[in-house]
Amino acid sequence: MKTPMPPPPLPTLMEEVKEDMPRLIRILDGVATTDDDEYLCWDKLRYKEPPEGLTHEEWWMGLKFKRRTSLRQLPLEMIGSRPFAYALPDKVLRELDYVSQRASGQIALPEEVVSKTSRDRYVIQSLIEEAISSSQLEGASTTRREAKRMIAYGEAPKDRSQQMILNNYRAMQRIREISHLPFTPERLCEVHRIVTEKTLNNPTSAGRMQSNPDPADRVKILDEEDRLLHQPPPVAELPERMQRLCDFANAGIDSTPYVPPVVRALTIHFMMGYDHYFEDGNGRTARALFYWSMLKQGFWLTEHLAISLILNEAPAQYARSFIYTEQDDGDLTYFLIYHLDVIRRALDSLDKYLHRKTIELQRARSLLVGGPTGFNHRQVALVQSATRDPSNYYTAESHMNYHAVSKQTARNDLYDLEARGLLERTKIGRQFAWIPRADMVKALEEVASGS
Repeated sequence: MKTPMPPPPLPTLMEEVKEDMPRLIRILDGVATTDDDEYLCWDKLRYKEPPEGLTHEEWWMGLKFKRRTSLRQLPLEMIGSRPFAYALPDKVLRELDYVSQRASGQIALPEEVVSKTSRDRYVIQSLIEEAISSSQLEGASTTRREAKRMIAYGEAPKDRSQQMILNNYRAMQRIREISHLPFTPERLCEVHRIVTEKTLNNPTSAGRMQSNPDPADRVKILDEEDRLLHQPPPVAELPERMQRLCDFANAGIDSTPYVPPVVRALTIHFMMGYDHYFEDGNGRTARALFYWSMLKQGFWLTEHLAISLILNEAPAQYARSFIYTEQDDGDLTYFLIYHLDVIRRALDSLDKYLHRKTIELQRARSLLVGGPTGFNHRQVALVQSATRDPSNYYTAESHMNYHAVSKQTARNDLYDLEARGLLERTKIGRQFAWIPRADMVKALEEVASGS
């Protein structure tokens, strides 16, 4: 990742104009009518055309003055006691409204797609996707198919990468269980322990806050040229900072200062990465805490979203959203703008997925019921189940128990579906299992056409 250019120091810019009042007035007047909805960082602004008569540095100084009047301080601090703050330009307000309405609203789709049973299946798939993507952001390398098989079939992890994914999945399940409970340092450490179990170079550090006071042993984030990008706070400050983060996370809607719920959740995500409470696994823990905060504040649809899947598409942009904030005196607006866009994209992806599943189910039903496929009612039920959730798998015993038939009848059903190209046989432990073809609707069309 190319390191963003840090902005010129504001005191230096002020020093240049402090004796030239007409010039300062010209700068402020030139910026007053400038549209700042994009909220550009210096690294991007320096490539844009400044207002007429201003240099890039003067434009930046004027914007900083303008932004300061709208910044809202948070009860959380940078190193050196400077409070973090954020602004609410129209771009952020629009995205907050969209996410708040969508993530706490209803899904207007047929009951067969969003019934409790189907919803639970989608939640599990989303948790698996989030677990995989969050681990890949931290360096895990395994195929999605292998990872999904491990989780779906309860197989033991084969390596550290798969262990990371399984840990993330278990952590997300735990978040669902405790989402109504308040944040405490003990629970934060519990989430970290689940996330990092059997994946750390120092196994005893799982679930334990850093305690080594030697700055040389603290994590330092460097760029490709070994320039320091971030030095976390001293370990002596971490317990107090974690408690303040928990207090912030638990503050209600009537707390002062008022913080929009989604801003609160994203701030928790940011602070977990900034403070770096643990030796390793801070990023995975941060993303889990974001989900916890969103669910705790009533955004139930969040559990269907695979946020890290989108973050993993451009990890450098994810990293820069942290750097921009730290470079610009703790202005969290950059971080908010980036992550609100990520949440919107995740919501849009969910919409597309659910609508696609609706069409697939309708098409599958028409082929099964109206076409000359010759399936019995048990096979129809299984194929519909496989179309709804391709991560399902079926055994002779599970099919036998579900339909109350003999084991031989169950085997005949499954072997017939395999012969028609709808299921693929594999082995789980000592027994055979059948998994759906990924393109189930296409396979059904082939069966119906006799090809």
